[in-house]
Parts: sequence; structure tokens; C-alpha cells
Amino acid sequence: MSENPPSDDPSDPADPSANGFPDDHGADPEHDGDADNDEAADEGDASDDTDLPLRDADMALIEAGSRTLRTQVAPPAPEDDVPSRPADPALDRELRAVEEELQGRWGETRLEPSLVRIKALTDLLGDPQRAYPSIHITGTNGKTSTARMIERLLLAFELRTGRYTSPHVQSVTERISLDGAPIGPERFIETYRDLAPYIDLVDGGQQHRLSFFEVITAMAYAAFADAPVDVAVVEVGMGGSWDATNVLDGQVAVVTPISLDHTDRLGATTGEIAAEKAGIIKPGATAVFAQQPADAAKVLMAKAAEADATVAREGLEFGVLHREVAVGGQLLTLRGLGGAYEQIFLPLHGEHQAHNAALALAAVEAFFGIGSLHQRTLDQETVRAAFAAVTSPGRLEVVRRSPTVVLDAAHNPGGALATAAAIGEVFGFTHLVGVVAPSGDKDVRGLLEAFEPVFAEVVVTGNSTPRSMDVDALAALAVEVFGEDRVQVEPRLDDALEAAITLAEEEGEYAGAGVLVTGSVITVGEARLLLGRK
Repeated sequence: MSENPPSDDPSDPADPSANGFPDDHGADPEHDGDADNDEAADEGDASDDTDLPLRDADMALIEAGSRTLRTQVAPPAPEDDVPSRPADPALDRELRAVEEELQGRWGETRLEPSLVRIKALTDLLGDPQRAYPSIHITGTNGKTSTARMIERLLLAFELRTGRYTSPHVQSVTERISLDGAPIGPERFIETYRDLAPYIDLVDGGQQHRLSFFEVITAMAYAAFADAPVDVAVVEVGMGGSWDATNVLDGQVAVVTPISLDHTDRLGATTGEIAAEKAGIIKPGATAVFAQQPADAAKVLMAKAAEADATVAREGLEFGVLHREVAVGGQLLTLRGLGGAYEQIFLPLHGEHQAHNAALALAAVEAFFGIGSLHQRTLDQETVRAAFAAVTSPGRLEVVRRSPTVVLDAAHNPGGALATAAAIGEVFGFTHLVGVVAPSGDKDVRGLLEAFEPVFAEVVVTGNSTPRSMDVDALAALAVEVFGEDRVQVEPRLDDALEAAITLAEEEGEYAGAGVLVTGSVITVGEARLLLGRK
């Protein structure tokens, strides 16, 4: 591979010391990752924040919104693909009935180390997940954004795509996308009804009924086969080995950055968590790894060697050569498996999204055989057009101006640190007010500590789901981290948004004040509705 120009970015592939991977990964030399070889967040990117229980009556208020909160709403992005509720009342009732049936099952954070039920269902359906090739994505943060980038690249090369991601920001139909757009409510309902007899058969033959996530996963696989798609982009719900998505055999396995989250289920160290997530690496696949902690990198490389998988590692085979902040996003030079890609405009903010872009590009190159069968880059103009069209709702998304209100789905310390860094780099706020409503089962102290340096004040609140952390307990924790004079408590999210906007406005129109709403994908989705983004 040709020499690359020097880089001022710590992820320069010429500097292997930053990525946690050894120079020699110990796999069979024939499968060395050097040129032979995407969504987390979500990000929280929405990453592993997957349990969305049925929302209570407060959602009626949230969906109705508030005239006060909707004033000076930022214009929606033209490619915003987050669907609102169906306009037809009868269709909306039918969709709600399906949602209630699904939510009556095990929630998504109830993890059982078994694929028995989902395999029983896919067997009855004729294994629809084997009808198309797939790119399988796990990790802690950045999964959803990476998945959306991979999807956009594949679409630009004129492939029909199916994308399965979780959780959803506003509508359950977002989880299943065809050709870059969520399936409509009619198709979602039809798919569920078509599968219902088979679901009932499996439920009757198992000790426990199929879970919410297992049913939705099977629906996605069936919808993709029915379309039919040329390739599926599938995000793991939680972990990897025992995740319901893992009944497919991905030709490409992607691992986004691993950090501590769901430690009670996945392990107490990043190495232990990596062992669970490495379960998506299948024999003969290509494994594409983001930069990882050293213990996680060691586990991933061992699994890749065991599976005789070709390996591509960020910081060695691919990476970010250069990035600079640009209006509306950032301008990148990426090194892919086949060479350098210059002048890539990415309309997303933050260094973490640049790394997600490098990961997505390498995954798509691997899917097309770049670095193993072919030693060339993909068409540069097509790649540029694809990245320029990427969206990732709820990830440093501006939804209001004067004062600026930003939504970000960071829900663990790793995601919060990335968001805090991006906020400082992109927005230049002199007075930032946080609105925080996390789930109670997260490392909330770690989340608050990550935001403490950038929040002048914080308004703690809750969302409408039972998983939302008790507001009084959250307030007590916030006082320990921020001090009493920087914490305001508002039990309702609409009141918290009002309070934060008022605090920002008190700084004056030209004082550079802003609001960041964060803590959970659920919180971001509800705030999005309240602030008029439908």
C-alpha cells in the first residue's frame, strides 16, 4: 500500500499505538488485515439503550406538543426520515394495537443467553435472514450512526438495502428501513400480522414467549426477504453472541468502540464485554474493528483468528487522516482499505462521527472485496455524495434557534464524553444548560461527570417511561456532581425544557447560551416531539 501523508489526527493509521491493537494480530498470515482485509450514540449514538416500554398517558401531551416550546424551531433537515404518527386515525389505532401487543412481551433489556426461540421462529419462516448478504454491527457507542452511513454508501452504489437499528427515536417503524426510509405503518402492521400465526406456534412450544426484540428482529428479516433487498445492515440490540440478531451470518462484522455499559449483563471489563460482542464474527467473515481498549482489542483479535476471519483495524488498515470543522459538519480525509478518500463532507458533528465514517467506509469496502479481491478505492465521487447525504436524528441535532437547542442521545459515560467534546468544538457556547433524563439502570454518575465541565447549569427531569430514573434520586446525584447552586429539578420533561430555555434566554440574545437535551434515546425522542420536530 502506498505511503500516506503525515496526519495531525491521533487516529492516523501510521500510528498504531493509539488503537489498542498489536501490529501483528496473531491470525493466520493468509488472513492478515493489511489491505486483505458501521449508528451507538443512539451514540447513544444510541447504543445498547434498547428497552422502550409502552409509554404512559403523558405521551398524549408530548405528542400534542407546546406552542411555547415550538417557537423559533429550527427548520427540519430535508432528509429527516423520522416518521410521525399516522394521520389516518384508524391506521393509527391499528398501529397502536400492534405496539401494545409487542410491548406486552419481555422488554429489550431482559437478556437471556439463548437463541432457541428466535431460531425456532426463523426456522418456521424459512430462514429469511439467509436470503441476502449482511453487514452485522455491534459495539457500545456509534452503532446506529455507523449503520446509517453504511446504508447510505450501499444505496449510492445502487444496491437495495434493508437496515435494522434500535432503539427508535419516535416511531417503532423506524427500526426497519428499506432503501433508506422506514417502512410505512401499513407494511409494519402487515408484516406483524403475517408472522403472528408463527409467533403463536413458537410461544406455545417454549417455556417463555418470544420477547419484543425477538419478534421485531424476525419482522425485519422477513420484510427484507420480501422486498427483496440486496444487502441487510443489521445493528445488534445488546451484546452479540446471544442477541436475537445473531441468527444471521454477516459477511462483514463491524465492532464500534467498546466501553463499559450493561456491565451487569455483559461483563465488568471492556475485555469481558468484547468477548460477548465478538460472537457476531462468523467463520470466513471480514471483521472491521474501530479503535478499542487494549483488553478488548486482544479478545477481538483472538476471536477473529479462531474464526479464520480477515481483519481490518482502525489505526492500521484504515482510519481518519485529517478532519476539520466545516459549516454544517466536517471535512474529512479518510484512509480506506483501498487508498485515500479526500474532500469528504460529513454533515454530522464531532470527532467520534469522523471515526464512525472511517469504520463505515472500511465495512463497505470489505463488503465489495476491496483490500482482498481488489486493490483500488471505490468511486470517489459516489463516496462523497453518499456521505454528504447522511443523517442521524438525535445525534447532536439542532432543533431550535435563539437560543440554540441541541439533542443528543448519549446515555453512558463514553457517549457523553464524545458529545461533550463535540459541543465544545462545534458550537462555542459560553453558557450551556443541560436537560438530563437518563434511564435508572445506566452509569448516571459517570454520565453527569462527563458533562460537568461543559454544563453551566443542569435541569434534571424524567421521560414518560418506567425506566426513567427517579427524579429525586437523579437530583441528589446531580447535586453531588455539580453543586446545589447549579441544579434545578423539574419532574416533567416539558417543564424542564421550558426552564432550560428560560435560563439560556436570561443570558441575553448575543451571550452564546444554548441548551443540550440528553441522557436517553427516549428523552431525545420525546423532546423532539415537544419541540415540534415531527
